Formats: sequence, structure tokens, C-alpha cells
Amino acid sequence: MYLRLLVFGRGFFIWVLAQVRSIALDELIERALAKDHVVDITTIGRKTKKQRRIEIWFHNVDGRIFISGLPGRRSWYANLLANPKFTFHLKRSVKADLPATAKPIVDGTVRREIISKILGEEGSRKDLEAWMKGSPLVEVKFESSEKP
Repeated sequence: MYLRLLVFGRGFFIWVLAQVRSIALDELIERALAKDHVVDITTIGRKTKKQRRIEIWFHNVDGRIFISGLPGRRSWYANLLANPKFTFHLKRSVKADLPATAKPIVDGTVRREIISKILGEEGSRKDLEAWMKGSPLVEVKFESSEKP
């Protein structure tokens, strides 16, 4: 192996190192998506077309990533409806900027299932109906072909 590494030269070593770092980063991202809850997202303003970065909570529900919020109108949600491409910024246990697309969850049955799990995660089920009627809910689909 040592001789092959010398034969392939420095470029091969850098490629191998990059692959190892990529695998390690993917594992760190997976862990962050499993245990972190606070991220920033950068959306494109629906009217201004300017980038808007905010801090927001996300939820990992059965391995799928969702962004939601308290009932009411939210500019981040309006921005994602107008332009679903955004950046998901991990910033706690690992720092990574992940290109993503928002998929609004509008089907009532699916919304109820996901929101029930989110509220259960936070320890409160009393406001389920209010959340069903007025909370924004999107699934985060990461741009890469493989889930981070």
C-alpha cells in the first residue's frame, strides 16, 4: 500500500484524505440532525428578493427533518412558498451550510401525524388543533443525492 501511494503520488493522497474527511463530516452532520434543534436558515425574500437569515428550530421526526413554528403568519414560510430553495445552517455541534428545498406539508392527515410528534417531542399536546389550523410546516429536502 505504501508503494502504491508513492506511485500514485501526492494527488492520490489528497484525494484519499478528502474522502476520509467527507465521511467524517457526513457522520457529524447526521449526528447534528439527530440531536441539535436550533439552526439558521437563509431564504430569499418573496417581495424583496434579498437573502434573509433567521434562527429557527427544526425537528427530526423518524429521520425526516421538518421546520415548523407557533400558529400564525411567518415571513420565512411565505418566503419558502415563493422560493423553496434555501440554506440550512447547522451551527451547534457542527458548522455546515446545507443547500435544501422546502416541501410544504398541506395534507391534513400527514400534518396531524407530524405535528403530533413535534408537540409530543416538546411535551405538550393541548394545542394540536391550533397548530393544525395555523402553524407553518415544511419538510427539508437536502440537495445532495444522499441524505447528509
